[in-house]
Order: sequence, then structure tokens, then C-alpha cells
Amino acid sequence: MPDLNINFAGIKAPNPFWLASAPPTNSGYQIMKAFDAGWGGAVWKTLGVPVINVSSRYGSINYRDTRMAGFNNIELITDRPLADNLKEIEEVKKYFPDHAVIASLMVETKAEWHQIIKDVENAGVDGIELNFGCPHGMCERGMGSAVGQEPAVLQTIVEWVMEVAKVPVITKLTPNISHIVDPGLAATRGGSNAISLVNTFKSIVGIDLDSFAPYPIVDGKGTNGGYCGPAIKPIALDMVKELAQHPEIQHVPISGIGGIETWRDAVEFILLGAGSVQVCTAAMHYGFGIVREMKAGLEQFMTDKGFETIYDFKGKALPNVTEWKNLNLMHKVVAKIDPAKCVGCDLCYIACDDGAHQAIRISKLNGNRIPEIIDENCVGCNLCALVCPVEECITMEKRDDGTKFKSWEELTIENNVPTSFDDELAGGKHHFVPTVQDALKFRK
Repeated sequence: MPDLNINFAGIKAPNPFWLASAPPTNSGYQIMKAFDAGWGGAVWKTLGVPVINVSSRYGSINYRDTRMAGFNNIELITDRPLADNLKEIEEVKKYFPDHAVIASLMVETKAEWHQIIKDVENAGVDGIELNFGCPHGMCERGMGSAVGQEPAVLQTIVEWVMEVAKVPVITKLTPNISHIVDPGLAATRGGSNAISLVNTFKSIVGIDLDSFAPYPIVDGKGTNGGYCGPAIKPIALDMVKELAQHPEIQHVPISGIGGIETWRDAVEFILLGAGSVQVCTAAMHYGFGIVREMKAGLEQFMTDKGFETIYDFKGKALPNVTEWKNLNLMHKVVAKIDPAKCVGCDLCYIACDDGAHQAIRISKLNGNRIPEIIDENCVGCNLCALVCPVEECITMEKRDDGTKFKSWEELTIENNVPTSFDDELAGGKHHFVPTVQDALKFRK
């Protein structure tokens, strides 16, 4: 049986699945329920001077049959007294001493940081997370993403914290910045024991077409909120990779956050260097019970691959993530359609003809409209396989023999790249393009 136990920057937990600082971690009641369901850790909803929240607070993007593909909130940090939260932290640690309890903190002055750190440490927390990510409400008060977007300020506050902290410190970064490495370096240089990312993205998820107010609507008005959920996972993965590959940051433990809903999502973050993962939207959508399938799926994956701990595959994908200029220009794949699986929807033909490289024709086979790949036109872009609604109906077939390698970087060094607008070296000179007049045949 694989061992799911982790030691994240000195914070021990029975598994890498943690709840992120958010509404699901607003109370000891919720966190005890979560631990009982199988979560390995929880980051307490951000503590600071209690706020007054508005009603309503949430909005979402529904994509076809998927509810909450993207989720937006304008809820702020805790609205509960600090004393109540501290008392419940003590209670949770009493019942679940082996589970990770991390206090998320957000205050202003150096004195406030020093005091609240002592308060949560006295309550028994296993670690501290500095919330420098919130993109609404708190940033207007000079906290949250207002700090995360200013690396020099971020580093200063981390240094304040490290002066007194006796438990591991995690710095939570905002993704609302042009280059995630900058705050990552600031946290590292400030002495942070670990980094977590990403927090939510500044966003408006939609406009009500009757009131003309953005969602969620508060008495006829609205504001930008923090965007999360499955829709942000690709951006979060890239930002985790950016830090995990940086030579000055790569030794710092990373807790991955952003759209994690299944065991596979978690594995992808770990493969890119995360040592724990944090979940919010999925728990709000489906409840704490989802962790059972996440743990079971992770264990099965590790068993199938022969991994004993998550450290056996942590960061294993990083050597395969490179810059575009290093990719092999000699590699060639061509689409292949299995007629037996085709349902005749024509999506591949439409997508290729209108949005790609006109490499699919429609022929009639036994009275059915069966698409065919025009091999000499196919550039291997993969669009047809992506739009096809039938799994494995369209696959990409390798056509090169694997013996040749040439990258853009190498061609540049050889001075063998296009240098003029009509250069014969241009790639577009070598694939089929219909004539302009061919478009008129579609006129009714």
C-alpha cells in the first residue's frame, strides 16, 4: 500500500490533500468534519480584524452541462472574533493531533503581525500561511493582492513574520501579476519556508441582462471578485511550474492550488513540483466526501506506477517542460480516423475546414458521411481529435522515424531561419492552402 504521508516544510500530514483557506475552513466544526472525512490538512479561513460581508457573495460560470466550471466570490476574510477562532483551533488539534492545521493570516502593521503569530502559535497551529492574494475588498485596504503585487513590500512583511515565527511559514501568492517569479523570489529572499499558489484571479463572471449589474449582485451593484474552480487549473499549473523550475526557488516547498477536483488534478500538480495540494471550489460544490475518491485514485495511480511515496514522482514532469524554441521541428504526427467509431457529426470536418488546415474531406461510405484525413494537408495540429465527441475515434499517428532532431534554437544558431516576409524557409510555404475562390463554393 502506498504511503500518502507528507512532510511539507516541516508540517506533517497523513496525506497531501488540504482544504484551502476559504468558506469551507471557516470554523472548527467544518474542519473537524473534513478531517473525519479524510482530508490531511486545512488552512483556516484567513484571520485578521473581523470584516462585515455583503449578500450575495458568489457567482459562477456554467459551461453547457457543467455547473460552476468557474467560480467567483466577493467574500472577505473571517467575520468571526479572533478569540473564537483560536479556541476552535485548540479544539481541532485536540481531536486531530496528526492532521495539519495552518492559520491563514492577514493584518497590516509589524506589531499586528507579531502579535497574531504568537496568538495562533499558542493555539497550537502547525504552520502559518500569509495571505497576499485576495484580489477584492482587502486589497482596497492595502492588504491581500495589494501586497502580493509589490514584491518589495511582500519581502518586508515576510521578514517581519520570520523574526518571530516558530512554526513553518507559507507565503501565498497572488496570480494577478505579470510575472509570478517576482513575488516568488521576494518570498524566498524574505526567508519563507514555503510558497502556496495560486490565489484567485481578479474577475467579473458575467452581467445580468436585466439589471445590467455584474454578478454577484448586491442591491443593484456589483464588483470584481476572486475567480477559481476548474477553469483556472491550466494557468495555476503553469505558475507552479515557473517557480519549481527557477534555480533560486526550486528548493522551496510549493503547495499547489487552483481548480483541483480529482486525484488526477492533484497528481498533475505534484508532477510539476507541488508537495501538497489545496482544494476549495470542489469542496464547496460537492462536499468534503470527495476526498475519499481523491485518496483512492492517488493510491491506485501510485500502485500502478510503482511509487511508494509522493516524493517518488514529485517534480517528475519538470524535465519535460521546456521552451518552445527547444521543441523538435522534425517530429511529425498525422490524424487518423477510425470509421467504426465515427458517429457522423462532422465536427472534425467543420473545425478543420474553418479553424485549421483544411485537411479533412467528407466521403460517402455505405451511405454514411465518413470524414477522411488528407494526409498531405494534415499538419498534425490535433484540433480534430480535441473536438471529436468519441474517445479514441481520432488519434494522432507518428510519421517520423525518431532519428532526426532540429529545434528553432539550433536553426537560429545556424542562421537558417526566415529573415524576410517572403522567405522560402517559412513553414507556411510547405503545406497546402486552398485558393481564395475555393471559399465561394459554400455559397447557397
